[in-house]
Amino acid sequence: MLGIAFAMAPGAGGGAPAGGLEAIKGFLPLVLMFAIFYFLLIRPQQKKQKEHKSMIANLQRGDEVVTVGGLLGKITAITDKTITVEVADKVRVRVLRSQIMTVVKGEL
Repeated sequence: MLGIAFAMAPGAGGGAPAGGLEAIKGFLPLVLMFAIFYFLLIRPQQKKQKEHKSMIANLQRGDEVVTVGGLLGKITAITDKTITVEVADKVRVRVLRSQIMTVVKGEL
């Protein structure tokens, strides 16, 4: 009963519908939150993915790499989907291209 009384009270939202400007004001915080998430989270992540994809595409024989699992080694062979990495003398491991985390420039 109390809920019905509040709904019928003047100015409590039970009367005339809100105007167009009031509806826009209600959505403004949501739009601002999406914009903040886009510029702080989504856009940088997309840029990082683009750079990683470019790095994977430009791998060459002889590059020293680090895999996602933490293996360090030198690329000895490359195919479309796999890469053979030499992790020690005469010890070679095949890994998926997507599992290469980074290319190391002369630090090994």
